[in-house]
Amino acid sequence: MTKDQKPNLDFYPKDIDWDMTIEPKPVFSILEETAEKFPDNLAFDFMGRKWCYGDIQAQVNALAAGLQEQGIGKGNKVGLFLPNSPYFLISYYAILKTGATVVNFNPLYALGELEYQINDSDTEIMITLDLKMLYDKVLPQFGRTCLKKVIICPMTGILPFPKNILFPIFKRGDVADVKWDKDHLKWDDMLTFGKSFIPVSIDPEEDVAVLQYTGGTTGTPKGAMLTHMNVYSNTVQSISWFSGVEMGKEKMLGVLPFFHVFAMIVVMNLSVKAAAEIIAMPRFELNEALKIITKKKPTLFPAVPAIYSGVINHKSLDKYDLSSIKFCISGGAPLPKEVKKGFEKLTGCKLAEGYGLTESSPVVACNPLVGENKIGSIGLPLPNTIVEIISREDGKTPMPQGEAGELCVRGPQVMKGYYKKEKETKETLKNGLLHTGDVAYIDEQGYIFIIDRIKDLIITNGYNVYPRHVEEAIHKFEGVEECIVGGLPDDKRGEIVKAWIKMKDGFKADKKALKDHLEHHISKYEMPREIEFRKEPLPKTMIGKLSRKDIIAEELEKKS
Repeated sequence: MTKDQKPNLDFYPKDIDWDMTIEPKPVFSILEETAEKFPDNLAFDFMGRKWCYGDIQAQVNALAAGLQEQGIGKGNKVGLFLPNSPYFLISYYAILKTGATVVNFNPLYALGELEYQINDSDTEIMITLDLKMLYDKVLPQFGRTCLKKVIICPMTGILPFPKNILFPIFKRGDVADVKWDKDHLKWDDMLTFGKSFIPVSIDPEEDVAVLQYTGGTTGTPKGAMLTHMNVYSNTVQSISWFSGVEMGKEKMLGVLPFFHVFAMIVVMNLSVKAAAEIIAMPRFELNEALKIITKKKPTLFPAVPAIYSGVINHKSLDKYDLSSIKFCISGGAPLPKEVKKGFEKLTGCKLAEGYGLTESSPVVACNPLVGENKIGSIGLPLPNTIVEIISREDGKTPMPQGEAGELCVRGPQVMKGYYKKEKETKETLKNGLLHTGDVAYIDEQGYIFIIDRIKDLIITNGYNVYPRHVEEAIHKFEGVEECIVGGLPDDKRGEIVKAWIKMKDGFKADKKALKDHLEHHISKYEMPREIEFRKEPLPKTMIGKLSRKDIIAEELEKKS
């Protein structure tokens, strides 16, 4: 596909306008417009306690004023270290309203990962819950990072009665012992002491709304600078794909974590744009999700393949009613044919596979929810999005239709660049194209098929795991001589992490000791599910480099 070509519109969904005009707007305008039109519509359901859009907007305005009182505005970075909750939604839009930048942090980060991202992103203030599992990771960052203040959100403040009364009694072991001082700000105070909010001028195409971290091929985390226009555009593009969505009438099941770019757009922002009610799960648990679907009747259910696989393989499915679900989009990992067919047969809804990456805010393409849905394809480009297949040899020449090359993207959702990483930005954004590192081809109808990954990225349960990062942690374990980490196919998780290790002579191969060591260096989802110690040297390339490709091929052959 050349630069001047659009997708083949003869096969494009008839109810979607690829040429649609997307007006540049700040991200917070999504909530403002919805709250004005649908103030009484339910916006959020958290464990049975509910908020309407008018309530959410009022708290956003109050928090934005409180942040301004703390000197937060353009140029500042504010971190969100939160699970799915009303606090996340309110904080996200309030930060953006001040002109500051949201930095999304994974609540599962280990201490070292949190420290790195705070310093790399220049995060000065963090918003988190008064739970040990979160606060106890934030507190040590004072003095060793650029973090100056933390806003503490009370868990009891968002629980329904009587859970809000019982929580501090029966869950006292989960509640953090907060070190209250001038650097620790109470959520309720932030909503009350602020003066009237002072409007801020936003340049949607230049001002960075979100720093969203990704690892890329090296495993070194990089902050993708997503402008207001990037995020707003992808929200508009995504909701246009859900052409059957009824404004103000939908319910979104929020099982994917909001800190992840897929959920940020397709779950959170899309719901707000559609005036939908978000039924949020702070932590995914399959039985609980099935109970919620049965009881609360969500109509939209974006997820990763592992979740859909868990649903169709549940032993007691006959106990649950999934008939309310209308639309599902699968992302984060390839969607197995058996999972797609099984879920569609079970629910009667269309399960469409999509594709995106952090650097494109994230959605690039998706199978139509109405019309032809090709198994194994990531579908068609979203409106205003051009996908080009470029020669891997010269990185410039467009490949003929049907021939494989690197998948490259142009569109309003493509990031501004990587924060403070000019070299990496130039390597990824070239000639007006985002180079994804994925190998693909486009068929005669314009459907895109990914056939390989240039990157060594492992996607397990929708989470990105970077082999080098895990390898570096393993190498800190005394006695490790060689190590390779790779991903192996898995029916439930998409892929699992496996580590192959050769110890130095005289050192014991101890899986338990290694895992105990790794718990302090990597997150739970990065932890290898399989560890194999070998006495012989690990396979290497002709120039002596450890060969991940060869050891994975060897493993797959053994299991075939």
